[in-house]
Amino acid sequence: MEFFWTKTPKTVKKLLRNFIWEVPNSNNTIYLTFDDGPIPEVTEWVLDILKEENIKATFFCIGDNIQKHPTIYQRILNEGHKTGNHTFNHLNGWETKTKNYIENVKQGQTEHLKLKTENSWLFRPPYGKMTLSQSKKIQKLGYKIVMWDVLSYDFKPSITAEKCKENVLKNTTAGSIIVFHDSIKAEKTLRKILPEVIQELKNKRFKFDALA
Repeated sequence: MEFFWTKTPKTVKKLLRNFIWEVPNSNNTIYLTFDDGPIPEVTEWVLDILKEENIKATFFCIGDNIQKHPTIYQRILNEGHKTGNHTFNHLNGWETKTKNYIENVKQGQTEHLKLKTENSWLFRPPYGKMTLSQSKKIQKLGYKIVMWDVLSYDFKPSITAEKCKENVLKNTTAGSIIVFHDSIKAEKTLRKILPEVIQELKNKRFKFDALA
């Protein structure tokens, strides 16, 4: 069964209530998140757009990419965005032994801490897939597990850019955590829709913030 939904059902949020799916608020604030970076050109372009629009976002970074592109990761921090752990090798928890998964999470965190002055305790599992045992161990380490309320599907070649845009605009409500990807796979779609999505969300009086 496909794990992803464009709008995460309330039943799933209730069942997995120990995860963060949204951030309820009364001031119409929403949360843009970007997975899989930092990647040259793609992440840099996203940062340019966010700076131009005066928006703060949250980047769930792969440790191996931080190691390869530390300057881009440092720019994310310097421009006031938040970062979270996305493992070191973008592992699928369902296909990885728990011990190996946890070690990979720790390895990813090591790369964050080489460049950050403070620890970040946000974690998002790649593909949204991890076992109950893995999630419990990750939480025991002190992490907040951040999932999402709205998934754009920018990474899926079979879904058009227009459909991705519609996925976000039709399903975003106050408190929504929205997932995009600053990755090679998502780049073509992301470049087409991100500026338009931001403008239309602003027209709907949404405010933007990074996750804490």
